[in-house]
Amino acid sequence: MERFIETLYDSWGQQYSIDKIYFENKTDHQHLMIFHNARFGRVMALDGAVQTTEKDEFIYHEMMTHVPILAHGNVRRVLIIGGGDGGMLREVLRHPGIEHVTQVEIDQQVIEMCKTYFPKHSCGAYDDPRVNIVIDDGLNFIKTNTEKFDIVITDCTDPIGPGESLFTSSFYEGCANALTEEGIFVAQNGVCFMQLDEVTTTAKRLAPYFADCHFYNAAVPTYVGGAMTFAWASHNPVHRTKTTDIIEKNFKNSGIKTRFYNPALHVGSFALPQYVLEALQS
Repeated sequence: MERFIETLYDSWGQQYSIDKIYFENKTDHQHLMIFHNARFGRVMALDGAVQTTEKDEFIYHEMMTHVPILAHGNVRRVLIIGGGDGGMLREVLRHPGIEHVTQVEIDQQVIEMCKTYFPKHSCGAYDDPRVNIVIDDGLNFIKTNTEKFDIVITDCTDPIGPGESLFTSSFYEGCANALTEEGIFVAQNGVCFMQLDEVTTTAKRLAPYFADCHFYNAAVPTYVGGAMTFAWASHNPVHRTKTTDIIEKNFKNSGIKTRFYNPALHVGSFALPQYVLEALQS
């Protein structure tokens, strides 16, 4: 049986049995592969690293969207950088107060392939009239952007290839400028046990531009090696410390039904392992 062997780490990794290849091609920006696996369903890999699977995508997308949106409590405008599979867009649009979402994706072919092969990720979100899709490099967009957003979500690959520019100081500065005074920035930041240097580097680069910088975490089976870390930065430190009661109220008012996220997990996700805290302090 053919197997997909992930190449994210040099000395350790994971592999998937391939039951069927739906698509494989070199786009203008990266190598894109979509295949079926008996346990995880359809799997998408970019440049040898698994990006999303049908089986567990809900964990990642719920935690990247509902945590900042419900912590903020009054979100109207959202900017998504990356997220071509449509899962992030789907979850953001579930909030009834959302009036506008701009999504910036560098690779049009990723969007089109995911519409075809991962229709449950977007669930028609790309047809929502509140959505503006921009095909552009995220760093280039954020440098020239003049709009303000309540939430900025960076759903990008690891800091190699096309995703590398989305981990730079200039990108974080642009995101800070794109946020309202109450705005919140979140970004995927790798599996902290395997990629601790990404966490510490991000913390140093975010700090000059935000009043509050921290991380939260959730275990996503696809991203092996332990809990996945999400960067959190805001101009208002209050948002990160809101109590379970406040989050519970916001969650109830949203009317959203979730499969992973809940207010207790929301609050608890900001409790970080000791080795992460010590790395950040040092």
